[in-house]
Amino acid sequence: MHNIFIEGIQGMGKSTLLQKIAEKRPDLHVCREGDYSPVELAWCAWMTEGEYGAAMERYPALQKELEANTFREGDRYVVTYTKILTDIPGFHRDLEQFEIYNGRKSREELEEIVCMRYRRFTGTGYLFECAFLQNIVEDLILFHQRNDDEIVAFYRKLYDEMWKESFLLLYLYGENLEESTEIIRKERCDSQGKEMWYPLMWKYLCESPCGRAHGYSGFEDLVVHFRHRQQVELRILREVVGERAVILPAKSWKEEEIAELLSRGQ
Repeated sequence: MHNIFIEGIQGMGKSTLLQKIAEKRPDLHVCREGDYSPVELAWCAWMTEGEYGAAMERYPALQKELEANTFREGDRYVVTYTKILTDIPGFHRDLEQFEIYNGRKSREELEEIVCMRYRRFTGTGYLFECAFLQNIVEDLILFHQRNDDEIVAFYRKLYDEMWKESFLLLYLYGENLEESTEIIRKERCDSQGKEMWYPLMWKYLCESPCGRAHGYSGFEDLVVHFRHRQQVELRILREVVGERAVILPAKSWKEEEIAELLSRGQ
């Protein structure tokens, strides 16, 4: 049975495709961003025993919630802290410091954590959202300022070390990234029409080391970044993943095409 990885730039319809597949294949174990995943750590805290114990002491009122959202991996604790709903001041910001992305780990530490977890994973029957490319490539570009060749070289190492017999990656590709980015900018607003996604994405890009180095300051720079990231990811698929990757037109793929792809790995 396949492990299916869904990837693509923001706004390509990854969540929609994941939901369609999940509906057709209820036997698959779905890992969305923020869920506990055996390979990805986006929106999760990666903590030592001491760090985890200290957090339990700082937030005694949340101990049950912390325990319910904690997964032990050897000497580490993975906490899906963004799933804990609380009005306790500073809780989410406190746990956020234990994420592995946004430059919180050195490049060497980041790459070793990613490789270690993929080496260890031998399960099947998973459906992953943004677990192989998006967060890792984003971090290597924006916070560690790796060039394209260095990023592809890392993925050669990762792919060589991981168990990939059940690996299938579905990549949603878009030509007009300016238009698709403008669409999600307008769609991802609150009930009063206030933009929610774009200000956060703009700040994330412009305040990153790469953004500061290039003087990024607006919408066009975000599109430039997305275009570059898509080029890097497509190069990884061509040069590293090969036939285990399928490139699909964003938002215009056919359900029968997806059904055919899924039937091959059952």
